Amino acid sequence: MRHSNRHITRQKWHHILVVYFLLSSLYTSITYGIRTGTQMAYCSEIEPLLPEDRDHSLEELAFDLVSSSSSLAGQLHPTVRVAIGDVVRSMNCYYSNLIEGHNTMPRDIERALANDYSSEPKKRNLQMEAVAHIEVQQKIDSEADELAEPVSAAYICWLHREFCSRLPDELLWVENPDTGERVRVVPGEIRTRTVKVGQHVPPCGEELAACLKRIEEAYTAPLSKSRKVVAVAAAHHRLLWIHPFLDGNGRVARLMAHAMFRRLGIGSSLWSISRGLARNAAEYKALLMAADRPRENDYDGRGNLSERALFDFCRFFLRTSIDQVRFMQSLLDPGNLLRRMELYSRDELEAGRLPKGSYPILREAALQGSVERGAVPALLHLGERAARNVTAELIGKKLLISESSRAPLRLGLPTEAVERWFPLLYPTIGA
Repeated sequence: MRHSNRHITRQKWHHILVVYFLLSSLYTSITYGIRTGTQMAYCSEIEPLLPEDRDHSLEELAFDLVSSSSSLAGQLHPTVRVAIGDVVRSMNCYYSNLIEGHNTMPRDIERALANDYSSEPKKRNLQMEAVAHIEVQQKIDSEADELAEPVSAAYICWLHREFCSRLPDELLWVENPDTGERVRVVPGEIRTRTVKVGQHVPPCGEELAACLKRIEEAYTAPLSKSRKVVAVAAAHHRLLWIHPFLDGNGRVARLMAHAMFRRLGIGSSLWSISRGLARNAAEYKALLMAADRPRENDYDGRGNLSERALFDFCRFFLRTSIDQVRFMQSLLDPGNLLRRMELYSRDELEAGRLPKGSYPILREAALQGSVERGAVPALLHLGERAARNVTAELIGKKLLISESSRAPLRLGLPTEAVERWFPLLYPTIGA
């Protein structure tokens, strides 16, 4: 009997630990509320901001993503990398808009980038939306974005303002499904109205400012490299949970994730998380909704929201990122890329759509980044006039591009060629 009194049972230990963790969480919320001068309850509603990684599986995924992405850029000549980055940026836009239910075909995006807009108002609006997305991502990729942290309210509002200010007015209106009232979306302006996303009612008013402040504090805190990578996935969901704008939250969240990856040296213009999310849209949306749910029991973390569901979403997000990096690695492998280019050139030559000697110039441009015009005759074993004819035809088909009639020739990537050189980049290439 004396022996049993000296030892606390496992069940009592469990209850003691649960009380300790709850009091610890409450203390954190109280001190944060005092420190920021905000209403602490609204800040605590978004916890946890990062899931525990007890088995280190998220850390392993983060390591795989870092190591995979580090070798991606080295596969290509820098000049070619820029050209392919433009293609992948268009692809990212295509898939990001597809997630929102806006299907703008790749050729329509290509035409819009050449300032060739459709006369049909609906198609034209979607083209303008696509260009808006591409231009904002281009700012991120060229490091012309704001210096603020991507998870800060200032940066998030900058993303929304940059994107929405480029949209036609017709795409800046949302309708209340219950009342039919139409409300205009102001670029970069945090919403003040209450909204509902499925079964989830996001915070509103002053709560929004407190929640945005909390995610900035959590995701800019000192973390290991692997935890910072996991934070990209967690921040993606938590921003959508906050839903700071009347519309455009999904695109802003994906652009924010892209910016966060770039700041970590992982993201680049050569791969896109949006492609993976769109190709697994049902699972993506189901896991987002699951992570909206409150904590289920004492084994589901210490915060208000389900830690287990956030863990599942982060695992999906990181796995999807790794898949996309590896997919692009296979596409950009120089040997495989050159074989596809050679096969394309041979098929087009047999069909009478390309001149003889096309492939050697395209191959040289792919490997060296550019071809001096004066080197083309020797490269093709042709006279100057015949070589100029081959060059002119390739320029006419946008397979080669040049700044002027005397400037070096660089590899062009028209949509028609992208379909053959980079198969499966898009699900289909529309006319």
